[in-house]
Amino acid sequence: MSNHRGQSAIVGIGEVPTGRFPERGAIAFALESARAAIVDAGIRKDEIDFVIPTGALFSAQFSNELTTGRLVEELGLPGVTSNCQVFSGGSSSTNALRIASALVETGRARCILFVHADKLGTGLTAQGGIDLFSTAGISSEWEVPFGQHYSTVAALATTRYKYETGCTDEELSAVCVSNRKWAQLNPHAFFRTPLTIDEVMASKMLSTPLRAKQSNMLFDGGGAFIVTSATRARDLTDRPAYVLGEGGAVTHFVYSQEADLTRFGWARAAQEAYSAAGIGPGDIDVAEIYDSYPIYQLIAFEELGLAERGAAGAMFLRGDTWPGGRMPTTTDGGMLAKGHIGAGGSVSLLIEAARQVMGKAGERQVPDVRFAIETATGGTYMDAQVTILGNVVP
Repeated sequence: MSNHRGQSAIVGIGEVPTGRFPERGAIAFALESARAAIVDAGIRKDEIDFVIPTGALFSAQFSNELTTGRLVEELGLPGVTSNCQVFSGGSSSTNALRIASALVETGRARCILFVHADKLGTGLTAQGGIDLFSTAGISSEWEVPFGQHYSTVAALATTRYKYETGCTDEELSAVCVSNRKWAQLNPHAFFRTPLTIDEVMASKMLSTPLRAKQSNMLFDGGGAFIVTSATRARDLTDRPAYVLGEGGAVTHFVYSQEADLTRFGWARAAQEAYSAAGIGPGDIDVAEIYDSYPIYQLIAFEELGLAERGAAGAMFLRGDTWPGGRMPTTTDGGMLAKGHIGAGGSVSLLIEAARQVMGKAGERQVPDVRFAIETATGGTYMDAQVTILGNVVP
């Protein structure tokens, strides 16, 4: 992207509240989010010529409907020439943005709509949710028979990181507290009551040393964003979210094959994104970091260059990442407080990064934001994806 910095931008965002809505279908979340993004962008719906839906984990049938054009029909989009699903689990939003930017920059599309919707909260039984996260991205031959699950995966990373850095349980719990403070300001978040470190540490043991309140919970929800050229974006708003830099690294298929359980490919992906954007860690005003469990937020925070190795936990504990802190982090509440909605975990963070850059974050708005960094990852953290958005081009 280094030769195309700032040539594309996010101009419209939309999402629905995270929660449990058994009476509503996933298509309702998709349509509501998409319509909100179109209105927010200030475009006519016939300007959209490319639609990118991502996959829904709760239903193969619903995913198939999105793949085969249901959104185009139900939204009544007369100008669409292509409808193509992009899915890589939790990194789907970043990969879709990368593809959308390339299409816009090469003139193959003018205005692209990305949509996500899922019903992990009410579209699956409790056992169905357990089964899903005991098999998706987990080796059917070498891991599934032994009871591997995303909570045990996080426990392994947490144990190793604590051993290598001296990180404390209080520091890990502080990540949950920080995210909850942001969620209290987010009307779309599910968990909006105050949370203390003592409450986190008193919650039941989930998978040693991981506790229940250090884990995400599954909910329903959806989100959408619109990508267009920088030229068109400047006609629509004086504060577009320019796509300035991206980086990525795919490091493994299943967790047992990852060589380093406490780093992955974040440093490499971040360096690529910073280089493309023409900025460095010291220029970042807000960080939207993928947070399915506290350990991954700490690891990525450090690998992005926002803290020295082993020092991130102390920053969360001091309040540096809280509202009013010097490095506002995961300002929508993340998966630990807003809620886990499948691939939408990263969709929410990318939307929040764009919202902060565009000055649309309401009570959560960080003053004088120029640059936001966002991370995403899919499967059992098989990849590290980093995106930098900004309202100015360096």
